[in-house]
Amino acid sequence: MSRGTAAGLARGAAFAAIGIAFPFVVHAAWIVNIGVLTLMYAALATAWNLFSGYTGYISLGQVAFFGLVAYALAIAFEHFGIGSGYNPFWALPLVGAGVALASLPVAWIALRTRHMTFAIVTLTLLFVVQQLAFNLHSVTHGSSGLMLPTPTFGIDNYDRPFYLAMLGLLLLGLALCWLVLRSKLGLMLLAIREDEEKARGLGVRVTGAKLIAWWLSIALTAMVGGVWAYYLTFIYPESSVDPLVMIGAVLMTFLGGRGTLWGPAIGALVLVPAQQYMLTRLGASELYLVGYSAVFMVVLLLLPRGIVPSLRDLVVRLRERRRTRRGPVMRREAAAWRPCSRSRGWRSASAA
Repeated sequence: MSRGTAAGLARGAAFAAIGIAFPFVVHAAWIVNIGVLTLMYAALATAWNLFSGYTGYISLGQVAFFGLVAYALAIAFEHFGIGSGYNPFWALPLVGAGVALASLPVAWIALRTRHMTFAIVTLTLLFVVQQLAFNLHSVTHGSSGLMLPTPTFGIDNYDRPFYLAMLGLLLLGLALCWLVLRSKLGLMLLAIREDEEKARGLGVRVTGAKLIAWWLSIALTAMVGGVWAYYLTFIYPESSVDPLVMIGAVLMTFLGGRGTLWGPAIGALVLVPAQQYMLTRLGASELYLVGYSAVFMVVLLLLPRGIVPSLRDLVVRLRERRRTRRGPVMRREAAAWRPCSRSRGWRSASAA
């Protein structure tokens, strides 16, 4: 195992340990609630980065599948009686994988476009799903929404299972990104991002690589939507298929560093608590939106490429500067010594 791999695994283990310990150490329900929201956006941003960050295709419709699983879970509660407690969590992988699989034909058609056209197509998909949620009254109850059974968790630790579920999905997303970056699929995706036509000319299976990345991204996004719906216990079109959720995940990814492993999660860890603090302090006057935007603008002005790439560049510059400063010192030390003879070895030039 290389030193970089060991360091990466150590960082991941430390992050997981801190995340798991948080709801057991912090007992204030409102703080754990902010933790649930933060982890939700971190998982959504990581899922979005898994496709858009690595392929360069800017998708603005991922939240459509976030809402689809939310409604699928609510309908399953209403018609199939899957139970309460932890049962819905066990159904999430199956539902998320199924929705992602069903989305592949749509993705295959959408991926025939590129750049801004692809972004517009996916954004249109978002609004199509939202309008379906409004108008399919027999299934979604329209704007009245759907009720989910209240989870049977205790009042004292009601938020903890949802926090741990969101943390598990975030860790799953980070693990997927790490594995993809270290695999042949990651090389294919990065080649597509740099120059798709050249990658195709070199024999890269462009369409297959993009569809695999899409499936992984949608499956993770869908599972996050299911946990969020169960947490709220009530869903309606404006909350489950909300363009602002998509915009927030995209902004956090760009803030942390698009195409990096930790960037989306770091962007969410910065922006969501800042947003909630502004909302608590300035929510009555709605000035929190100004403060939230100010935080985002300050970070982008100081770190235009994102937090992770900018910090990485800073570390590289500091190392180069240190190496440059050490160069003359090492040359002076080398000049202070010269060979004397084979028998006597080396001696100082001043001693000669």
